[in-house]
Amino acid sequence: MTPATAPPASSTSISVTPHEIWRRSRGVLLAVLLLVVTATALAAARSGDQHGRLDPRSADRYGSRAIAELLKEHGVSVRVATTLHDATSATGPDTTLLVTAPNLLTPHQQRALRTATTGTTGRTVLLGADSPSLDTLAPGVRAQSAAPVVARPPHCSLPAARRAGAVETGGIRYDAEGLDTDGCYPAGSLPSMLLVREPAAGDTVLLGSPDFLYNERLDHQGDASLALQLLGSRPHLVWYLPSLTDPSATGSTADDTTNTGTADGRSNFIELIPSGWLWGTLQLAVAAVLAAVWRARRLGPLVNERLPVAIRASESTEGRARLSRRANARDRAAASLRHATRTKLAPLAGVSPGDAHSPAVLLPALSARLGPAHGNLSDLLFGPAPSEDRALVLLADQLDSLEREVRTS
Repeated sequence: MTPATAPPASSTSISVTPHEIWRRSRGVLLAVLLLVVTATALAAARSGDQHGRLDPRSADRYGSRAIAELLKEHGVSVRVATTLHDATSATGPDTTLLVTAPNLLTPHQQRALRTATTGTTGRTVLLGADSPSLDTLAPGVRAQSAAPVVARPPHCSLPAARRAGAVETGGIRYDAEGLDTDGCYPAGSLPSMLLVREPAAGDTVLLGSPDFLYNERLDHQGDASLALQLLGSRPHLVWYLPSLTDPSATGSTADDTTNTGTADGRSNFIELIPSGWLWGTLQLAVAAVLAAVWRARRLGPLVNERLPVAIRASESTEGRARLSRRANARDRAAASLRHATRTKLAPLAGVSPGDAHSPAVLLPALSARLGPAHGNLSDLLFGPAPSEDRALVLLADQLDSLEREVRTS
């Protein structure tokens, strides 16, 4: 008896066609396209409202031109600074420095700003300062969870707050121990406005939310009164609008290169990214991992069900084969082929159905029927899964040849 040999290779193509590649990837491409279109639409929709946010030259709803004009009417000069150099060079005892986005400053910029304001008797106002900037700009102050922006009474002894009365505040809340502070407009048990006094260094005002400085809110409650008193306590106001286009955002001093930058004096790229973008990227990464786990789930067991129409066995077999091919389930396909072949060969070799899938019982019975010259039946009937599609096709052909040989022996 001769060993089972493979018949000529089938003419069926097992390569992936461009049509199949398009059919498999069109869902992902459509999702990416929808994401890009949605992001573009949201950016376009928000660009009109957010243009000039907290800019004293902007008359938009989120601009701050109204308070700037009121300050000028009260004799306070308002100077806009868009670079760190302009902001630090204008600090002094008769100047209030307003920083609209302290969290946007790199560690190098924060240290330079802190150095410029230390030793003066001026005032520094920080809007929405959080953990990324507090350690440097307001040492000893800790940021706590944010609270909604609503009208709140002052509940403090600070004259400016008592005269203003209720103000629309909230946002970041602050906690400080061992410092000379006045906390106003508490949300819960922590203030959303904190004034920190430092000996011979002026004072620092931390505001958890900048909302009361917007044009659209300035006439609400005591918003205008509080803004005038906080920003108009000195004859000069420097309105600092930090930006990533500031040349100082990519520079560093020689002393900072070991901590915050590279050896050539440039800041770490991560330092230039606002914290909100970092958190957003982390959320997208988690979502991508969850989507990958969801898509990589394995198929469950087959469920028997009555088909609503009669389907030819060849069509059903071909459909299942295409599903297995699309999922690259060569291991499952090979196991199914071997299982069916062993079930058919067992009664031909005189093996009971219960022992049909036992190598110790089936293989000796087949060897006795086919003779010792036959090939390695163990690898053919119980071997590992094929590593590629061609090997799977060859396995199917060899199983067919083995079944024909057993039937005719």
